[in-house]
Amino acid sequence: MRLDDFDYVLPEERIAQHPVEPRDSARLLVDQGKSAPLHRHVRDIGEFLREGDLLVVNDSRVIPARLRLARATGGAAEALLLDPLDAERRVWEAMMRPAKKLKPGEELFSDGVPLVRVVRRSDAGDTMVVELIGDGDPLALLQVHGEMPLPPYITATLDRPDRYQTVYSREPGSAAAPTAGLHFTPELLAQLAARGVETARVELVVGLDTFKPVSEDDPTQHPMHSERYRVPQSTLDACRAARRVVAVGTTSVRALESATTLGTLEGRTRIFIHRPYEWTTVDVLMTNFHMPRTTLLMMIDAFIGPRWRRLYDEALAEGYRFLSFGDAMLLDRSLS
Repeated sequence: MRLDDFDYVLPEERIAQHPVEPRDSARLLVDQGKSAPLHRHVRDIGEFLREGDLLVVNDSRVIPARLRLARATGGAAEALLLDPLDAERRVWEAMMRPAKKLKPGEELFSDGVPLVRVVRRSDAGDTMVVELIGDGDPLALLQVHGEMPLPPYITATLDRPDRYQTVYSREPGSAAAPTAGLHFTPELLAQLAARGVETARVELVVGLDTFKPVSEDDPTQHPMHSERYRVPQSTLDACRAARRVVAVGTTSVRALESATTLGTLEGRTRIFIHRPYEWTTVDVLMTNFHMPRTTLLMMIDAFIGPRWRRLYDEALAEGYRFLSFGDAMLLDRSLS
């Protein structure tokens, strides 16, 4: 396996800069195995789900984790908070700029107020440990001083921060949205429930691997950072009883497959899904279109095999919108 196996040409104009309205009007490319895929919209997903299917969503909520800061010297600094390291959410693993210049003990300011103290470089080496030192609840501080951490390929201004949250988000902590879930509305979820498709929740806190590119020629050597996950026992029981498990997004996949392969419902995971992979739980996957040369694309390859390339070619030819605010695809592993 080589990294070039997961490369394709993504024209810049195909990277969606804004979400569509309403949410479920996004296009949906429906995998048909060896047959040509179908072109629908997310609102039509019920046509392809059956009574007894279980929809599993990641209810992690994005926090305003990007902090634009100033050093005591007046120079600019920036922090992207990735993962809380204590129960009070005061101490965080973070990506920092300018990382090489920042020293342990240095305080960084927001609007003239000290907000962040650099503690040390993390054990991983490519991030830092920082402490929020402002007065008040840490999440409240982020609401005042932070910004939504949109991916760097989205350069347009997001007028409504709630459009980078799923309608069912509940647990604050992620540095990026589980973007496949952005397409659902309460009305669509109610329609699916009326068809006998129930919904269950997991939590996976989206962290560094969303931002970290793969650089190794042999991508299986890519070091995965750990992410916190939680799968309620009720969700796992529902998966075992379901006709099919339909995961919404790659983060839901990571949570479910971590719980079953690691044998624990809560903890940290470094699971790296690439071929060959022995699937334990997920049967159907709804996901957005991913960047080339990424671990997310490697997961899709493990799920449906090399036909992902034909589906991506079709989506590009038909004008689908790609990445976080783009359109979606519905993949069925049994068609491989």
